Amino acid sequence: MKKLTERINAKEILISDGAWGTFLQQKGLQPGECPELWNLTHRDDVLSIAQSYVNAGSNMIETNSFGGSRFKLEHFGLSDKVYDLNKAAAEISREAAGTDVYVLGSIGPTGKFLMMEEVTTEELTEGFREQAMALEAGGADAIIIETFTDLDEARCAIRAAKENTSLEVICTMTFDKSPDGTYHSMMGVSPAVMTAELIEAGADIIGANCGNGMEGMIAITKEIRSVNSEIPVLIHANAGAPIYKDGVTSFPETPEYMAGLVHELISGGANIIGGCCGTTPEHIAKFVAAVKV
Repeated sequence: MKKLTERINAKEILISDGAWGTFLQQKGLQPGECPELWNLTHRDDVLSIAQSYVNAGSNMIETNSFGGSRFKLEHFGLSDKVYDLNKAAAEISREAAGTDVYVLGSIGPTGKFLMMEEVTTEELTEGFREQAMALEAGGADAIIIETFTDLDEARCAIRAAKENTSLEVICTMTFDKSPDGTYHSMMGVSPAVMTAELIEAGADIIGANCGNGMEGMIAITKEIRSVNSEIPVLIHANAGAPIYKDGVTSFPETPEYMAGLVHELISGGANIIGGCCGTTPEHIAKFVAAVKV
């Protein structure tokens, strides 16, 4: 297959997949249970999630490896299983993807803070290195470093993936809307600052995921484009803000509503569009249909 950046440079709009965490919960993942362990213990369930997004028309699907770093896995006594769990995650998505759909190896934040001296730069980079290499070994076509809030941690992940794999590297951050209408990560990073910093760090594709529904993501995309018109941009929006009622969490943005904003998101500068928390194969199928109109 062509590289993702080659297809974007050819002016294609590509569709990614939707939520994994909320989907796993629907299949029975319990609070306090390790999602990545399901790659070995519930392989068919994980495969069915990946396959559902392929069936919906996704051009790319992620892997069940978001919390697959040694730092996250140590909470479950699984820090010695980094390679096995990440490689299995990529192999499962690769099986669903076949030869026509890209596999994005998912790497999430570690939960450790450099500024608090909970971890060193070297330790972070090494942790991301082993995760990225296992994902490549399992068949990933690109690495997606996602839901980050801290630029220093993101830089470590980008460097680890770029220096130790042959894969394209995507990096997205998560932003919250301030009372004044601007957007910043938990660590105070704006989309504009992120853009310059992640490009300098070597990311091939940048963007935002989680934290916002489609309208917020349109504003974030426009801010990214206000400082750079060339870098490929990936957007994974939530299906709105979660609503917790009677012990059940739901998300208000329907497939039709989100798909109705796809062209505005494209006009704002997005090249790859997918979903995050609360989005489903039905959302993705509507995105696919919207792009074809």
